[in-house]
Amino acid sequence: MSSPGRIGPYRVERLLGTGSFATVWLAHDPVLDSRVAIKVLAENWHHDLRVRERFLDEARLLRRLDDERLVRVHAVGELADGRPYSVLTWADGGSLRERLAAGAMPAPAALELLAEIAAGVAVLHRHGVVHRDLSPGNVLFRSGPYGERVLIADLGLAKALAAASGLTARAGTPGYMAPEQDDPFAIVDTRADVYALGRLGLRLLAPAPAPGAAPGAVAVVQAAGGAGGDALPEVAAVLRRATAPRAADRYPDATAFRAALHRAAPAVPAPPAGTVRHPARRARTERRLVARRRLTALALGVLALLAAGSTAGDDTTGRRDAGSWTSGPVTVALPPGWRATGTGWAGRYGPDGRLEPALVMSPDPHRWAADPTVPGAFVGLSASIAARTSPAGFVAERPHAACAAAPVRRTRQAGVDWVVARFTCDRGRPEVVEAAGLAPGRAGLVYVQITPPAGSRADFVDTLLAGVRVG
Repeated sequence: MSSPGRIGPYRVERLLGTGSFATVWLAHDPVLDSRVAIKVLAENWHHDLRVRERFLDEARLLRRLDDERLVRVHAVGELADGRPYSVLTWADGGSLRERLAAGAMPAPAALELLAEIAAGVAVLHRHGVVHRDLSPGNVLFRSGPYGERVLIADLGLAKALAAASGLTARAGTPGYMAPEQDDPFAIVDTRADVYALGRLGLRLLAPAPAPGAAPGAVAVVQAAGGAGGDALPEVAAVLRRATAPRAADRYPDATAFRAALHRAAPAVPAPPAGTVRHPARRARTERRLVARRRLTALALGVLALLAAGSTAGDDTTGRRDAGSWTSGPVTVALPPGWRATGTGWAGRYGPDGRLEPALVMSPDPHRWAADPTVPGAFVGLSASIAARTSPAGFVAERPHAACAAAPVRRTRQAGVDWVVARFTCDRGRPEVVEAAGLAPGRAGLVYVQITPPAGSRADFVDTLLAGVRVG
């Protein structure tokens, strides 16, 4: 992967890591003369509104919480190709995953670290948020004037408790996911994070497990018995309860888990009884947050204008006829005033190793993914998706948790039986439609994501689907 020279005003120094949805770079802030971490949405997910929403929700959530135990967001912006990025605190001490790879740590230090991790997760729980992906890679360390600070990172899978039930996509790190996270219809709440805390405790207190295996509570006592003192059997009991298969048998949240850990090992710091902020300090904090929001909004406006101007003229690819656009075997009829661009589904490859066909159509295709006021649609054809799931299954994988879902319906248009899910949203795009159907013959699954124009006719979606043909 080639390193970009700059991201916005920041000079990129090196790659910090890559994940399924984003790439993280170490960069230099010339204004503050400091290093920052910049998280950029992966190119192959740029077209996916659901993933884009999740990425931006993480930045908004971290900015809203703005806590010293969480990775902080300093700014957000957009690349010239429309992909969003967030500027984060750089954790110069690396991750817990890296430290565990270097070897086991003494039991007292492991217990104190586990309590600090629980304290960070408790911040989320107090604000009604479930992390859902606690793992060693998402626990970071940052040096400071008063010693090292533990930071909880990567809230891209976090959900507000009010939106954490019903058709949530399976997500998390194997070995740390609660059993209920495998059930798309289960309620996922703070007890899923308690399970992950228990698994982290087992990993911290026992030697590295064999590939595909995980340490058990008995192994914790055996491995750390000489270093942890008489409290280790009680600690093992705490971890057994935290990792109970049934959510109802676990501690209710991270604060309760940390309190139980303190009772089992009194050397572990106890949770504070409560936090009272000085009124003057609270007022200063609120004024500072207002100023940050204004600066962020200004930066986003400027970057959006630059991005819109820099992508003009790309719609010469593909094949065009009057009122239609073709990408591979997929041809779409364009609504009046709409244009199209694109000849491949980024990140998705067919058996021949080439990109599977896809396109974006909109009155302004280059602004559609970034601007919630611009209507449009993504159309893709995938044989690989058809091989693993049905149209109904694929639509069920694509919820919009912050939106209200209408009952899934079926419609037959142009010889394709479509499964259609409609979401009405209070924030961002007012309406998002997810649709999928099997193309005639062996072509694959056709997927269409639509954001209809404001005030469009009730049959707009069906008319658009009737214009999608595979031949």
